[in-house]
Amino acid sequence: MASSPTDADDVFDQFLTNRGHSVEESGWEQEYNKKQCPDCGGLHDESATTCTVCGWDPRH
Repeated sequence: MASSPTDADDVFDQFLTNRGHSVEESGWEQEYNKKQCPDCGGLHDESATTCTVCGWDPRH
């Protein structure tokens, strides 16, 4: 019986965690009424979907 993708992801996440890597999904940070890019710190309107400063995209 094959393992589900979730089981494989959990095992891989644990492998990375044991070696000191962060496995949390990154997303926009909030700065007052603006979205802030977690990579470069660029501020954007609430409607932003990608960072216009560095190109960061939370979906990738």
